[in-house]
Amino acid sequence: MTLYVSCLLLVCIMPFLAKIPLAVAMHRHGGYDNALPREQQQSLKGFGARANAAHYNCFEAITYFAPAALVVLATSSVGATHIALALSFVACRILYLFCYWYAWNTLRSVAFVAGLAISIALFITAM
Repeated sequence: MTLYVSCLLLVCIMPFLAKIPLAVAMHRHGGYDNALPREQQQSLKGFGARANAAHYNCFEAITYFAPAALVVLATSSVGATHIALALSFVACRILYLFCYWYAWNTLRSVAFVAGLAISIALFITAM
């Protein structure tokens, strides 16, 4: 179960890890504007804009993975299948980030759909 909970934790901290490339892009775009960071983020182009979108999408991913993962925990049904699904979700999200950063749009969509399907599978297997 520790590995399963670790996956949940990693998904929850992933937005902060995804902020690193965004902060680098902001720094390269006239220095990190700590007074108005969101305004600066909105003005980014290319890699910076994609890093910003990837960062925010990490928060969005929590909204569909965490409830599914918590349902599995609440029903005390964590098994090998759930662990494999959670690890697969983390892998999909890491792939998703790289695809966003490097503009691999089709593969990014595949990674997103796979992650969403994994979350649905977690709900279904918890029943």
